[in-house]
Amino acid sequence: MARRPDRIRIEVFAPASDAETAKEAFRPSDDAVRSLAHLIGRQMAREQFERARAMERKQARQNRSGPMR
Repeated sequence: MARRPDRIRIEVFAPASDAETAKEAFRPSDDAVRSLAHLIGRQMAREQFERARAMERKQARQNRSGPMR
C-alpha cells in the first residue's frame, strides 16, 4: 500500500538550548496542531451552516402550512 501524502506526522523533540533551534525543532508539531485546528474549524462551520439551513427550511414549511384565508 502506498504511503498517503495527507497523513500528519507529529514529531516531538527535546528543547534545545538555543531559542531559534527550539522553534525549528517544534515546527512539525506546530504544523500538525494548525492543521488539526483548521479541520476542526471547518467541521464546526459546516455544522453551523447545516443548522441554519435546517431552520430556514423549517420556517419555510411553517409559512407554507400557515392558516389559509
